[in-house]
Amino acid sequence: MNKKRVVVTGLGAVTSIGIGKDAFWNNLIQGKSGISEVDAFDTKEHFHHYGGQMKNFQAEEFLTKNKIKLMGKASHLAIAAAKLALKDAGLKNSDLENSAVLMGTTVGEGQKMEEIDAVWLKKGKDAVDIWSILQYPVNNISSNLALELKARGINRMFTTACAAGNYAIGYGFDLLQLGKADIVIAGGSDAFSYVAFTGFSQVRAMAVKICQPFDKNRKGMLVGEGAGVLTLETLESALERGALIYAEILGYGLSCDAAHMTNPSPDGVAMCMQDALAKTNLKPEEIDYVCAHGTGTIHNDQAESIAINRVFNNRKVPVSSIKSMLGHTMGAASALETIACCLAVKNDILPPTINFATPDPECDIDCVPNKARKQKNNIVINNGFAFGGNNACLVIKKFNY
Repeated sequence: MNKKRVVVTGLGAVTSIGIGKDAFWNNLIQGKSGISEVDAFDTKEHFHHYGGQMKNFQAEEFLTKNKIKLMGKASHLAIAAAKLALKDAGLKNSDLENSAVLMGTTVGEGQKMEEIDAVWLKKGKDAVDIWSILQYPVNNISSNLALELKARGINRMFTTACAAGNYAIGYGFDLLQLGKADIVIAGGSDAFSYVAFTGFSQVRAMAVKICQPFDKNRKGMLVGEGAGVLTLETLESALERGALIYAEILGYGLSCDAAHMTNPSPDGVAMCMQDALAKTNLKPEEIDYVCAHGTGTIHNDQAESIAINRVFNNRKVPVSSIKSMLGHTMGAASALETIACCLAVKNDILPPTINFATPDPECDIDCVPNKARKQKNNIVINNGFAFGGNNACLVIKKFNY
């Protein structure tokens, strides 16, 4: 059976460096940082005070005030990104009768639980609004998105944390190849979370002001927020509509380290990239670029560098981390990185790893330091690795008829 080709026809990015694919991409290749002092909550009792908080997002531009009140911020971000992606693809709600909605997240609507906790402590449990409780379950993100878009196909959430966006896009790829959806709306969303910020700060996994992936003096990650959504469809559907095609999804690989909850294993990471290559019948030398997970922590960057060198036989394939600019957007991270990959192959430009100053012998890779690089990009890999060793790598190709 000839498998259907799956292409990307719409991109929606909502980030601290820009809203919409054009603002996101232009600032990305210019190396603009979205890191600033956090004012979403009081950080005076924390060890850290900076993150990739979105300060220009206005939910009212995408939702009515009544709907905003009935949803958490992760849903606001997801709906905004999805509407941008659908507009970019030239699709309307009426086109989504048999469309799948697939979203990834780490914290879900964590802000809702924080609101519940604050009211309970201050006024007692009877003062807690029932709607806040109903909006906490993680499936609300994809449910709210489907309700807003009138999408009646398969609806699922993926909670594999930092790799969840890649899981969602990979599953969408499968649905389209199997003919189980006409259009797939896939990505990830996470809002700025007091709980996540406090947790990473307390375990000293965060940097002070800047994230420096692969740098010898890197101090850790920075918490961010945002949403990335892509519209996927079969090549046949895209050509029939006359849609602009950004890139083709060739497939994906999955693995689990089964080693440690927080420290990534080079073996598991390498296995995931090798699985992606095997499933797409590609050789390592055919890959032009790796969009790294690249969190800026000591162990993650070291493990990923070891795995990349192993998979590519020490060939210095270009590697960069856009988390140096966005911070770690959690469940949105690999979805936003997929958008970056699609634009990298479309425009033949690689986004940089900013804040890079000192090479680390333990991270012996070409991390595209500080400045974007023009080069021909035919096939790229997007890495997404998560707590518990849940790994997902997407393979993305320049579209050719």
